Parts: sequence; C-alpha cells; structure tokens
Amino acid sequence: MRTQSPADDRPQHAGASRPPLVALVGPTAVGKTALSLVLAVAIGGEVVSADSRQVYRHMDIGTAKPTPEERRRVSHHLLDLLDPDQTLGLAEYQGAARDAVDRITSRGHVPVLVGGTGQYVMALVEGWQIPRIPPNSALRRQLYDEAAGGGADALHSRLRDIDPVAAASIDSRNIRRVVRALEICLESGRRVSDLRGKNPTPYEVLMVGLTLPRDELYRRIDQRVDKMIECGLEQEVRGLVSAGYGFDLPAMSGLGYAQFAPLLRGEATLAEVVQAVKRATRRFVRQQANWFRPDDSRIHWYGAAPDPTDKLVELVSRFLDATT
Repeated sequence: MRTQSPADDRPQHAGASRPPLVALVGPTAVGKTALSLVLAVAIGGEVVSADSRQVYRHMDIGTAKPTPEERRRVSHHLLDLLDPDQTLGLAEYQGAARDAVDRITSRGHVPVLVGGTGQYVMALVEGWQIPRIPPNSALRRQLYDEAAGGGADALHSRLRDIDPVAAASIDSRNIRRVVRALEICLESGRRVSDLRGKNPTPYEVLMVGLTLPRDELYRRIDQRVDKMIECGLEQEVRGLVSAGYGFDLPAMSGLGYAQFAPLLRGEATLAEVVQAVKRATRRFVRQQANWFRPDDSRIHWYGAAPDPTDKLVELVSRFLDATT
C-alpha cells in the first residue's frame, strides 16, 4: 500500500501527459468526508469540494462542512466562497474548480474532488461547455414569482415547451435549476441543450463511489440530522435569519434550512422540523442517484461498510503509479 508522510515523498506529476484527478462521489451521509481525509493523507492529496451548499459562509452545520480540525489536517478548496445572498453559477464553479486543481497539481499534490452535487462533479470530469449567459435579476424575480404563483410544475412545464431535452434532465422541484435554464433560453434565444457540449477533459480521471443499502443510508441520515440538531442547527438558522438572510434566497431554500421556516413563523414544532429535514434528505438522496448510478462503468463502486479504506487507497495508488 502506498503511504505518504513527508511532503518530499508525495507523488510528483509534472511529467505526466495529463495530471491525475481523483473524484470521490456518492450520496449524502454515506461517509465521503471521513474517507476523503484518510485518502488525502495517504496519497498526498488536497480536497476540492463539489458541494453546492458548502460554498456559503456561515452555513456550516446544515451543510455538514468539514470541521476546522479536518481542514487543518488536509487542505480544502472551494469552501466559504460566498455570503448566503450571493450565487455561484455552474460555469463559475467549473472555472474555480479548474483553478484549484491546477494549483494543487503545480505543487505536486493530488487533487481529490469530493462531493454529492452531480452537476459540479460532471462539469469538471466530463469537460462540460457551459453557456456563459450573465444573470438577469429582473427576469429571475419574474420567474420565481411565476413559480410561487403557479407552482413548480407549471414553471417546469414552460421549460419543457421550450427545451424538452433540458427539462427532462431537471427535477421539477429544483426551482433554482429550472429558473436558470429558462433564463438562459430567454436571454440567448436558444435552447440550453443546444448550447451545452463537452470538451475532452484535461485530466486523467479516476472516479470512486461509495454506496450503502438504502435502509442503512436512511439510518445514517437520521443520525446525522439528529447530530446537527445537537450541534446547534436551529441556532445557526436563527442567526442567519437575524443577519437578514431570508428563506427566499436560494441558499436558504436548500436542504436543512428551508424546513425551519414554519418553526420561525410559529407554525411547527422542532420535532416536526427534524422529521421534515429527514424526509427532505431522503428525497435528495434519491435525486442524487440519477447522477451517480451503480451501473455507471466509469465509477469504481465500494460499499461504505465494512470499511473500504485499504482497498480504495490501493486502487488510487495504482492509478497514480500509472499516470506518473
């Protein structure tokens, strides 16, 4: 098994035709963060986050962000980039991730892409060409108002009429993505699906996935939500609202935050909120399965139990040996 301790003993990739990129994917609560730390230490790696919620400052507990101790142990990138009232487009994320990978590689370290946001992962490893249409705030407000008045399904139906290919790839409940797709169509006069393409990735990619039986994953989700409550998730949400970040913001409409709105309005108990977060997280996991499928031959799948660390480190070490 390959192990890395002194910095000088870390793998060097300057002579490789394409620099290596290790992507660790899988559903929420499966154990990616813990495994990524062990893997990064073993191979001389640095973590690049592929989580669309961990980019926000002040949103630590509900996003299961790596702790300060974990971030001291292994360098992490693309965390805490924005305030909750700001937005990060997919093209912006892709550019920032490429910059982070290039910096890590230039130091002779191994970039380890870790997260469950399928769009973020695939945009990087598949070399997506992403439409660079600047946001139109007025149009966005109009589309969000339309969703609020007519419902998410009505907005999704409008997208389906304009671009059925794009609509088929977006869950109707993901209003933010539906709005962005419509915004691109209406601003450019072209369908999103026509504007998107792929370039050959500049990296030698190894994709590794963690999986668990659904019942066990749900049990871990419930435990994690309970732990978040113990760690002060309610106080985190109340602090964000007190700071002026309302539930109408995309960041605050996400998993683990939006479910607190009824509590703050006096319309629900904390116990009801906890159950709502658990249900929403389970639903989110089912959506993630559309991105990371067990039959995807590109992904080397490992069961998260029993502990697959040794096997995974061995696989990654062989991959790195072949790319140097």
